[in-house]
Amino acid sequence: MLKAKEIRELGLEEVRKRIDEEEDQLRRLHFQHAIAQIENPTLLRRKRRLVARLKTILREQENEA
Repeated sequence: MLKAKEIRELGLEEVRKRIDEEEDQLRRLHFQHAIAQIENPTLLRRKRRLVARLKTILREQENEA
């Protein structure tokens, strides 16, 4: 799990790439959860919050540039 400080050290393109990867994983988790119970349901919440954190920091960095 990335911390905000670690995310801020990444470049803009790397953050965008990470958002795409995490959203893809989140979609797969939602699909898995719909079909059958997943082992760790809190993983959905963590992924969703990570995507939000990534998007927030991306927006902050874009506004600074």
